[in-house]
Amino acid sequence: MPLQRRQFIALSAGAAGLAATATTATPAAADAGRRGAGAYRWRNVEIVGGGFVTGIIHHPGQRGLVYARTDIGGAYRLDNRTKRWIPLLDWIGWDEWNWTGVESLALDPCDPRRLYVAVGTYTNDWSPINAAILRSDDQGRTFRRTDLPFKLGGNEPGRSMGERLVVDPRDGRILYLGTRNHGLWRSTDRGATWAKVESFPTVGKEGLGLGFVFFDARGARAGRPTPTIYVGATDTASPLYRSTDGGVTWASVPNQPTGLLPHHAELAPDGHVYVTYGDLPGPYEMYNGAVHKLNTATGAWTDITPLRPNTGGEAGFGYGGLAIDPRKPGTVMVSTMSRWGPVDDIFRSIDGGKTWHSIAEKIVLDTSGSPYLDFHGTPKIGWMIGDISIDPFDSNKVMYVTGATIFGTNDVTNAEAGRATHWSVRAQGLEETAVLDLISPPWGPPLISALGDIGVYRHARLDVVPPDGQAANPVSGSSPGLDYAAKAEGFVVRVAYGGSKERGAYSTDAGVSWQPFAGEPAGSSQPGRIVLAADARTIVWVPGDVAPHYSRDRGTTWTPVNGLPNQVAVAGDRLDGSRFYAFDPATGTAYTSVNGGATFLPSATGLPTGYGKLETLLDRTGHCWLAAGPGGLLKSVDGGKTYQVVRAVEEAYTIGFGMPARGRTDMAAYISGKVGGVRGIFRSDDAGTTWVRVNDDKHQWGYTGEAITGDPRKYGRVYVSTNGRGIQYGEPAPGRW
Repeated sequence: MPLQRRQFIALSAGAAGLAATATTATPAAADAGRRGAGAYRWRNVEIVGGGFVTGIIHHPGQRGLVYARTDIGGAYRLDNRTKRWIPLLDWIGWDEWNWTGVESLALDPCDPRRLYVAVGTYTNDWSPINAAILRSDDQGRTFRRTDLPFKLGGNEPGRSMGERLVVDPRDGRILYLGTRNHGLWRSTDRGATWAKVESFPTVGKEGLGLGFVFFDARGARAGRPTPTIYVGATDTASPLYRSTDGGVTWASVPNQPTGLLPHHAELAPDGHVYVTYGDLPGPYEMYNGAVHKLNTATGAWTDITPLRPNTGGEAGFGYGGLAIDPRKPGTVMVSTMSRWGPVDDIFRSIDGGKTWHSIAEKIVLDTSGSPYLDFHGTPKIGWMIGDISIDPFDSNKVMYVTGATIFGTNDVTNAEAGRATHWSVRAQGLEETAVLDLISPPWGPPLISALGDIGVYRHARLDVVPPDGQAANPVSGSSPGLDYAAKAEGFVVRVAYGGSKERGAYSTDAGVSWQPFAGEPAGSSQPGRIVLAADARTIVWVPGDVAPHYSRDRGTTWTPVNGLPNQVAVAGDRLDGSRFYAFDPATGTAYTSVNGGATFLPSATGLPTGYGKLETLLDRTGHCWLAAGPGGLLKSVDGGKTYQVVRAVEEAYTIGFGMPARGRTDMAAYISGKVGGVRGIFRSDDAGTTWVRVNDDKHQWGYTGEAITGDPRKYGRVYVSTNGRGIQYGEPAPGRW
């Protein structure tokens, strides 16, 4: 099934109206006084992959230099020594979260140090800031930024088209950018300033625009602009345009195929241009597609489609990924897209598309690097295969991207000999999940996570991928809710999107095995959130589209809760199984239940409105904390009757607790919020009186407002959700305890 990338509404607006030529240093170079005083070391909890890797590029001039881009999780560079991906955009902060989606990457073919990244996740009105071009001359270790006067759509339809951003291979000062709604743009000063190419004749289809730009540098002189430039437009009447005078004038390429949208195009060393097409932009839907090549010497086009869509009784599909071998003229690889049944495939030809070899037909696929890719069944070659890259220094080595990972091989030439090719996960270090909930119980594994798209995970070790993959019985997609019963060791519940009786489950062995609920709240179709009593006798389910319900028979029957609105935050007391707390962000009203969640009564009014998340403590009954977003942080120490403002905190979007510091009696509290005018991840060891920032300007990860929890068995350790950079966990650096 297709992975649905999670989209969220921004909780706070960042800077707007950015100037087209503004240039600033990245936050990594900001004032050291803003950096975290907590001296933490940050790492990913290992899952490996988990989201749509939309593009991958080998540098043509430096062996082993490879970059990848993702739709919501930034850009990466491959460390050729460790074979792990290094994240390049973790410095992007909360107010700039719209830059975590990468629309396109560009490399300077003549200077391996230079990298350009076009960032912008959404073009919607609610996305907080415009797009930007990030410019690096040290392979992404540091960047300078140029703000653009429009938005890009790194997580919108057609996001694996490309590349939209490109550097002139003969004159590195010149770059072109194809946009979604604003035509073609050009820079003549290595991306520092940009101007629209007014002579370009189309902006393409609204929201998709110009999908790729590339140069034909054959015969062009070094140090001078390349005369011949191609641009792919989402215009079914004229998909491919060309300039032969350095972008001064443009014309539709004669006699080209029409009726489809171009996805990728590349120039082969023998002068042929290869193009993949689909009737829709992908990645979720395509029903028709083709592959064509242009002989630039004669102007002749040839249809070289490997497998016709809508034939043989299967549903339609299109073509997305494309790669040519710069060492071997005539060698080309293409991928199908949206071929949900039977499965997407990659085709390889060594004779310019006259004959093709199916990779899927004889593939040997090793998913041990990411066991969840089996989905407790037979692993697939992949879905949403939007890009392929052949190593320019070794024709046997190829990598391709999918909706969940990167696969690579070292023996692709076996295909033309009729032998199997061997592929394995090559996404180590690349963590691109959207994290929806986190729990760290006082027993069992240190962490259990609930993720967008790929379900729930039991992390017995943080540095090792869960060997059993995601939770089964049932296997689920996006899972927005988890909870545990603190006094009933091993008891955990989860909810997920799914069909009838597939949305909720419980475990009695801390997530090793699961049992689906036999029933669910009547009339509900949403997963919402799930809450457990401390003794596991009561489960409260808050779907959001109907009234909250409770169950006292492990999910077999469900009864509506009395006294609560539909959309409400609920938390169970961690010590008293009869006590629950609730908060209605629409009215700013708090509620309590002392009869096991059957009935709630209003207990406090006049609290901040618009946002609310609750959390309770493992060591104190009657204590409940409220993260009220822009309304700050509040806490109750009297069973929810009153809530006191934690005055040191200006904004709080998550709240969680962990083991107390040595010599302290209060559990360590953690928030994602704002303290002293600075956004970040903060810890308090004294019940909220004082706070220390534990992340720094190099570790911000965009939006971190979904979930946070401390570890009740290890002081200082905190687990942080991100929307595209997986689960981050931090610990005090050695010597900082």
